[in-house]
Amino acid sequence: MERVRRMPEWITHYRRDWLPGDLVGGLIVTVMLIPQSMAYAMLAGAPPQYGLYASILPVIVYAFIGSSRYLAVGPVAIVSLMVANTVGTHTEPGSAAYGTAAILLAWEVGALLVLAGLLRFGVLANFLSHSVISGFINASALLIAVSQIEPLLGMQMPRTESFFPMLRELLRHQETINSVTAAIGIGAVAGLMLMRAPLARLLRLLKVPEAVISVATRTGALVVVFAGALVVWLGDLDMEQGVRVVGVVPAGLPALAVPAPDPQLALKLLPGAALIAFVAYLESISVARSLASKRRQRVLPNRELVALGAANLAAGLSGAFAVAGGVGRSGVNFAAGSNTQLAGIITALSMGLCVLIFGPLFHHVPRAVLAAIVMIAVLSLMDVRPLLESWRYNVADGASTLVTFLAVLLVNVEAGVLTGLVFSVALFLWRTLHPHIAIVGRVGDTQHYRNVLRFKVHTCPHVLAMRIDESLYFANAHALEETALRIATERQELKHVVLICSAINFIDYSALETLVTTIDRLRDAGVTLHLAEVKGPVMDRLGKTDLLKHLGDGRVFLSTHEAMVALECL
Repeated sequence: MERVRRMPEWITHYRRDWLPGDLVGGLIVTVMLIPQSMAYAMLAGAPPQYGLYASILPVIVYAFIGSSRYLAVGPVAIVSLMVANTVGTHTEPGSAAYGTAAILLAWEVGALLVLAGLLRFGVLANFLSHSVISGFINASALLIAVSQIEPLLGMQMPRTESFFPMLRELLRHQETINSVTAAIGIGAVAGLMLMRAPLARLLRLLKVPEAVISVATRTGALVVVFAGALVVWLGDLDMEQGVRVVGVVPAGLPALAVPAPDPQLALKLLPGAALIAFVAYLESISVARSLASKRRQRVLPNRELVALGAANLAAGLSGAFAVAGGVGRSGVNFAAGSNTQLAGIITALSMGLCVLIFGPLFHHVPRAVLAAIVMIAVLSLMDVRPLLESWRYNVADGASTLVTFLAVLLVNVEAGVLTGLVFSVALFLWRTLHPHIAIVGRVGDTQHYRNVLRFKVHTCPHVLAMRIDESLYFANAHALEETALRIATERQELKHVVLICSAINFIDYSALETLVTTIDRLRDAGVTLHLAEVKGPVMDRLGKTDLLKHLGDGRVFLSTHEAMVALECL
């Protein structure tokens, strides 16, 4: 049972020796978040200050409610793209109505997450398999990366949501490339790549301490942002060469305000809000669980739903768009030595100071540099190994990865989420509809019974020992009936069927009726059904019915070996 505390546990049990790690982690995440927040705002189709605002109050709210000590909440790439797709469908990108709709969408996402948490829907994360998540993340990362080619090269082209039309438009509008913007964008990509592994290798050769290397490699985005802004400012490139820049970033913190109610727009945004809430939670809980397990800590799913929902409500209150837990930033937060959610509060306060003091300095930041930051960030999420490994392990799992991947690319991110969800449920149903049923025999002189297709075993012509490796319910019980009757028809010498129930944890009423029918039809064919290795809870339920009486001459055996001995099979 998840307990609600008046004060967060990390506050009531805070230790002084945790403070240095929280300070370092909070400041390093701030350095990453400054350029990323503006870049993801651009990806969401919103003004850059929306991204900055999304990194202040939502982060503080999550810190006081969330159960993860390391999750770095704020703007993230996939959610930003989904915001752009959802809001852009109903309003004109760049308009005042677009910003209002994005804020309203954050409110809806927050309300849905809080409601899901209060209803204890934390198990939602289990509805998408790892294969589907892998396909979704890889396709989304590829889609986002390609969507950034336009601002990276300074192109002018119509907005599209799906991958292949986007590629087509990029090819059609090659002549609109701004060579100066392209030089800045490609230079930013090169700079970001060089300031990762190559810079780390160089500094290690120079015997630089690892702590300094860690900070240096994580400040690359901020260095590139200010370098790009300096180049544009010195050359007046926004005026002389048409290089698109961030523009005016209002100084000061956002005013807290509730958006004017617009029921019609809210209803239109609701389906998109539900999908964004689902994806935001899925991404956040996956990262939170992964990091918590490394320190033998727990993450409470229902509290995470409420905390993430409250963070999104705070985003709407402070004039920002939907937020989630970031994969990259959370990993950096963990690696930097953060110990508690205080690191997040330090990040939020640092972001607030940045907005207060340095907001106007972002005016000359080229949008091409922000596109480069997004592109490098999302490409690091791509990993084709799960697709190849899942395909080798199980074709169905590999197919689910591929189907989700193609759905995202061929239609859009929302379609990919729905396709993955439907495919996961369909695959689960298909597997339960086709339970594994094994015919077993005795291994040598032992009391072990194994599948006749896998082991050299001893069987009896007049006894069929059959094991079903699934609980029985209305959808799969007929598979058991059909298998037993088919074998009884093929083997005229058969007199007994022993149903081994070692893998059966539950039998619903429909399956119970099917068992009764099976007993009757086998009896008509001169075959008696017996049960073996029935689990206690299942036996308790069967004892409340007439099934045991309906067995007639059939018996319930403690073990398969006992049944074989009693039926003169040995």
